[in-house]
Amino acid sequence: MQIPSVKTGRKITGMSAILLPFQENGDVDWIGFEQHLIRTVSAGLIPAVNMDTGYANLIDESTRLTVLKRTASLLKGQPYIAGAFVKDAPHEPFSLSAYQRAIDPIQTHGGTPIIFQSYGLTQQDSQGIYHSYEQIARECDRFLAFELGQAFAPFGKIYELDLYEQLLKIPACYGAKHSSLKRRLEWQRLNLRDRVRPEFLVLTGNDLAIDMVMYGSDYLLGLSTFCPEHFAKRDRLWANNHPDFYELNDLIQYLGFFAFRPPVPAYKHSAAMFLHLRGWIQSSLTHPQSPPRPESDREVLRDIMERLNEWTCYA
Repeated sequence: MQIPSVKTGRKITGMSAILLPFQENGDVDWIGFEQHLIRTVSAGLIPAVNMDTGYANLIDESTRLTVLKRTASLLKGQPYIAGAFVKDAPHEPFSLSAYQRAIDPIQTHGGTPIIFQSYGLTQQDSQGIYHSYEQIARECDRFLAFELGQAFAPFGKIYELDLYEQLLKIPACYGAKHSSLKRRLEWQRLNLRDRVRPEFLVLTGNDLAIDMVMYGSDYLLGLSTFCPEHFAKRDRLWANNHPDFYELNDLIQYLGFFAFRPPVPAYKHSAAMFLHLRGWIQSSLTHPQSPPRPESDREVLRDIMERLNEWTCYA
């Protein structure tokens, strides 16, 4: 396989999955959520709500809808991404109507859907999966696809390259988040994209290799919720061919390796601890069904935070 060439001086499209924070009493910290949403947009990143980082598979429908309403009210027409999540069980068939019910409120509130996988979607053969995306494309003008490794969720699936090429040919699908945590698979997608549909966004979800942007990936990451202003700074350095890109990228990647170690879903507790240390949210509590990190992590996160604080991020 040919490794894609490094694409210097490129403007990176950055999307950041927003953490849904909680208060000590277990309620959602809506003030912290809204402040973090505005902080992310002010940094120059496109926010993504109701993602894995926002516990999309754990919160109820009412909470997902409240997230959309608050996001739309704050952003006032600015772009944002929102997860279209369908909760099903193994061996249940694909349900277009369930995806319609997930997509409709996103579009009503001015967001762009990113199509979460489900058991019904991914347990089909490749042709069935492609046909499902074709049906979804009839329900919305524009959407993102999403390949999710099973390290993140049991219903996730990384598609065969032939199926990925078929997705590139659906006009309404303008990009896809790739979360295999494997460079080789993402490089294959970049080579295919460059050949078949150059404007298609390959959105890296590889929090263990955030330098994939050097090869032409853009990103939709959970890691960027820890420090959106530092990601934006890093992206500007890359666009300007500035050598400081590498130093800042290395520091953020250190945070990524620490936060996204197994069990991977516990990164959300790492994010909550980090944002709490920064004084950005009320507590470091997470959703009760989300796996925790040990309290000893806090001092490592504090050290990384202090190193990041040495960077001036809005210059």
